[in-house]
Order: sequence, then structure tokens, then C-alpha cells
Amino acid sequence: MLNYIWLFIIVIALIAGIANDISDEINDPYRNGVVLEVRFIASQPYSVPSGRMEGLFYLDAKQFNDFYGIKTQVKEVRQKATLTISENGMGYFIFTCDDSTPSRWKDMAKWSSSKGKLTGEVKWIKFSEPNGWAKAGIVFEPFRFLKLKAITQAAIEFAALAVQIAIGLIGIMALWLGLIKIAEEAGFIKLLTRILAPITKRLFPDVPTEHPAVGAIVMNIAANMLGLSNAATPMGLKAMEELNKLNPKAGTATNAMVTFLAINTGGLILIPATAIAVRAAAGSANPGIIIGTSIFGAGCATIAGVLASKILQRLPRYKLDDKKGR
Repeated sequence: MLNYIWLFIIVIALIAGIANDISDEINDPYRNGVVLEVRFIASQPYSVPSGRMEGLFYLDAKQFNDFYGIKTQVKEVRQKATLTISENGMGYFIFTCDDSTPSRWKDMAKWSSSKGKLTGEVKWIKFSEPNGWAKAGIVFEPFRFLKLKAITQAAIEFAALAVQIAIGLIGIMALWLGLIKIAEEAGFIKLLTRILAPITKRLFPDVPTEHPAVGAIVMNIAANMLGLSNAATPMGLKAMEELNKLNPKAGTATNAMVTFLAINTGGLILIPATAIAVRAAAGSANPGIIIGTSIFGAGCATIAGVLASKILQRLPRYKLDDKKGR
């Protein structure tokens, strides 16, 4: 079921991205292929109006707003830029965004092929005099299908992050799984089952004390309390399998199953090992700071779940009726 939910979310994201990109193609917020007339003020005198030149692009706020159809730019634009001009008056430009760069250009630079820089063509340029300024017509590189690019990039980045986190979890998972296996082989699980028998008997009165389901339940809860959710999963499945053997009505959850599920859903925990490992792998300065809040939150959730389970079990509506088959 969870896979279908993730698939649904991905499909919705793709549809939203495509719709947004189609809207951008229609409205053309980045003015793809449209010439923007700017003034270029060279920082150094030049002998011939060709070659590589550094200086400033200048245009007033109204001109900028009118070109992009916005009202956000309130100051005149003065952007450092580098031009490379050929003898025929054409060439290309490049500039790096800084604090003074308009927000529209900063947004465009995020998706530029030069990563943080904006590039484009100089369609024409007219110089006044070597020590003066020039008028130029520039066209930025095209920006299309940005949302689809963002979705694709995010998918790749999070896939890489997932691998990085998974590798970071190998050590701690191997440690705790090994300890649990040693405890099982040494008979500690059976001993723990006997010690916890008074508690398990009250929580699961329908399950015999020596039944294999009790051992699987204890191991599952122990793994969850240590924060080893991945290790707890197979134990939880084993517990449900054993509980189902005691089920008089196949396909219907018993009281023990419901209570066990409530405990699992509550996430009773003492050491959130997996969460700590994930935080450590992600570079957290204090990965263990969540221990206290995790214990409190999970404890409250578990108590609420068990109480709800026990209360609902007593109501006639939720009792198994053999005659009606429910």
C-alpha cells in the first residue's frame, strides 16, 4: 500500500511540474530569445571595440520590470559582467550573481548551465567612444522545463543521500543485530520472556505464556525499544504469524493482534538507535539530543494505543461474533 502512496505522490509531482512548465512556456517569464537592451560601461579604456572586456551592465528599474512583466525591482540594475566581442560586433557575455543581482536573475542562475552564473549572446553592440559607454542587445540562454529539471535533480540527489545514509547505518545495524542474535543463542530471550511474563500475560491474556508468539513479541518490542526498526520488522512478522495460529477466525484480527499492533504503532523506545545513526550520518552536531523527547512521545503514544485497544475490546461492537462471522 505504501508503494502505491509513493507512486501517487510522484505522479502528482510530475503532473504539477509539467503543468507549471507548460504555463512558463505560455507566459515566458524568462523572456527566452527576446533581446534585452542594456548599457555597458567598460571598467578599463579599450583600444578597439573587440576582444574581452569587463564592466557593468546598466538598466533602470522600470526598464527591467517592463521587460520581465514584474514590479519587484525597485533599484537600477548595475551588474558586473564580462563581454567577449568579435570584430563584427557580436559575441557572448557571462556574469556571476552577487548581492546586488536582481532576484529574477538569481532565480535564472540557479538553473543556468554555468551553475550560479548567467551567460548569453551579445546580438549587437554600439560603442560611443573608448572611454565611454555602449548600448548592447543581449539574449540570455534559454530556460525551459525548470520544474521537471528540479524534480529530476531532487530525485538524483535524494537517491545519492539514501545510499550515503544506508552505508552509514551498516555498522550500527550490524552491531545491534549481532547482539540480538547472540542474546537469542545464549537463551537471554527466553529468560527475558520469563521475566516479562507477568506483563505479557496482562497485555496478551489469550496467548499461552510458553507460546512461541510471546518470544517473538518480546524480541520485536526489544528491538523497537533499541530503535532498530529494521531488525524489528521480521520479528514482528513472526509474532503475527504465531498469533495467527491461535486465531479461531482466519482473516479477523484477534485482541492480541490488535494490542500488539498498537504497541508497534506507538513505537515504544528507549534508545532511538536508527534515528541517532541517521542524524549522525547527516552531520548532526548532537545526534543523541532526541533521546528524551523520543522516550516521552513514544511512551505517551504507546499508552494511548494500548488503552484504546483494551477499552474497545470490551465493547460488544468489536467482539468476535461466531454466528455472524465477524
